[in-house]
Amino acid sequence: MSDRISRVDLIRFAFDTDGLGLPSEGTAGVGNVIAKKGSSISSQRWAVRIETAEGARGGYVTHWIGTPASFAQAAMLAPRLIGCDPDQREMIWQDLKREVRAYDHMGHGPIDIALWDLQARRLGTSVAAMVGAFRTRLPTYASTYHGQDEPGGLDTPEAFADYAVACKEHGFAAFKIHGWHDGDVKRETKNLLGVRKAVGDGFPLMIDPASELRTWLDALAVGQACDEAGYVWYEDPYRDTGGAIEGHKRLRERLRTPLLVCEHVRGIEAKAAFIIAGGGDIIHADPEYDMGITGALKIAHFCQALGLDVQYHACGPAHRVVMAATPNTRFYEMALVGPDMPNVVPPVYGAGYSDQPDAVGKDGCVPVPDGPGLGVEYDWDFIERNATDTLTFGASG
Repeated sequence: MSDRISRVDLIRFAFDTDGLGLPSEGTAGVGNVIAKKGSSISSQRWAVRIETAEGARGGYVTHWIGTPASFAQAAMLAPRLIGCDPDQREMIWQDLKREVRAYDHMGHGPIDIALWDLQARRLGTSVAAMVGAFRTRLPTYASTYHGQDEPGGLDTPEAFADYAVACKEHGFAAFKIHGWHDGDVKRETKNLLGVRKAVGDGFPLMIDPASELRTWLDALAVGQACDEAGYVWYEDPYRDTGGAIEGHKRLRERLRTPLLVCEHVRGIEAKAAFIIAGGGDIIHADPEYDMGITGALKIAHFCQALGLDVQYHACGPAHRVVMAATPNTRFYEMALVGPDMPNVVPPVYGAGYSDQPDAVGKDGCVPVPDGPGLGVEYDWDFIERNATDTLTFGASG
């Protein structure tokens, strides 16, 4: 094909989610969201839309990385797409990777995902088919909001236990705890043991302290409780923020529970070094965080070469597509949910796609989109009507 990319639009937009709020003390961000009756939280995400000279279009709407920082990085990268052959995704991927080498790469992933959507639509097929998807349904776990100190939501270990039972009865295939922000070892230990007691043996449980435990010894103590309770994995535990290879290696030497690592270690080279040095058992990858579908699949193939598992972080149509093509993975993460706490995902999807708990079937699974491109249709009218910033590069730019 001789078609070329002629235009790229980046659109930031806002939307509200009822029943949620922010604590009286604390910064804005998805990790600090709490249940708050009668309140509403305003969030911003951004979309990328790529168009070719012959009129083909592809796009993607961000979930977890829809921040001003990632939007700014995408604005650095978007002009480099103009005039490129969209068939040459690998060359474009390498070029964009180098371009933001001094940054965290968070603006790269959505552009790569949009390029996959564009190519699949040009070929009249789905991204799922292009990457060799062999699954049609994905076992899904409930990934909770963090514990809150203000009344409501997940405010006590008892509330976590009750919600875990509710998720099990709802049909979720597994349940993951995000605890409190103060790193209290006693409360975290009581919580994870209480959840196990409530759901009984055999139901898969995981825990992600999200780097809130203060010291390595704190991480060890909570990990020993994971061993006692038979947790499937232990994730990103303490204030090294997930980057200390030696610290995680020493945890592995003392714990039976597998360590899920590298959510905040960016790119295949750094993740490979972390695992080869003995820092973990399972790698976290994310098509938004890790430079797109192209980057996520490279990481999955690396793990497969070592005979290890990969877990995809968070949710979205791109996440479902890569998981559907990855044999060495187990669960899809519906992040984040809680009692009467909807997932803060933008309301931009056509009928048939949802990352809310009611999307989980009786088999504990969500479907893999198999329509054109990523398999979802975005409400571009909603996005443009609620835009807070729009940048256009190329034609009409």
